Amino acid sequence: MAGYGGRILGRVIVLIFLILILAGGGLLWFDYLNIIDARTTMGPVYDALRGVPVISRFLPPGEGRRPPSPLMLEEGFLNLDAERFAVLMEAMELRNMELDRQEQDMQNRRGHIEQMAQELEERQRALEDQENSLNAMLSDAEIKDRTVERNAINLTNMPPQRAVGILTAMDDQDVIDVFRKTDELAEAAGNASIVPFWLSLMEPQRAAEISRKMVSRPSALN
Repeated sequence: MAGYGGRILGRVIVLIFLILILAGGGLLWFDYLNIIDARTTMGPVYDALRGVPVISRFLPPGEGRRPPSPLMLEEGFLNLDAERFAVLMEAMELRNMELDRQEQDMQNRRGHIEQMAQELEERQRALEDQENSLNAMLSDAEIKDRTVERNAINLTNMPPQRAVGILTAMDDQDVIDVFRKTDELAEAAGNASIVPFWLSLMEPQRAAEISRKMVSRPSALN
């Protein structure tokens, strides 16, 4: 009976020893992977185990910096993300600058186009004003021409003495216009003009002045 109890106690001791070895091996492996830092808390155990040649090969070096583990590179990952974020922000800033430049170019072009449109509108208004002025002048000229023609016909149908009395009261330019229109009407009808006879009935000085003006100024300039 005593021998059986001794065997059980021996097995228990062996199991406890195996558990300690497995636990120590797990701590050593996690420490090797830099998952935990068991060196500080297990420092005395490390020193004792380094004396065993078989176990000392699996222990990490006592001095120097531990090799980094991929599981402990969180800071490196953060730095890489920060660098990528910085590159992305720089690209976005460049893109925003390009968009701002394009917007400025569009605004400049829009301003140039608006200025050109305003200039064209002003030119259009100027042309319209000129056209209206020319139309008014043509209308006035047509009205004046019809008035002169009507006066010439009326004076031609009057007795010469009465016609000359009316002509004498008119300005020289109006008299010249009536004389020329009378010549045109007579030429169109194939008749002789009465203008020379009217001139002969007028005062010699007035008749000479009107004749001189008619010769010196062509009808197109009047």
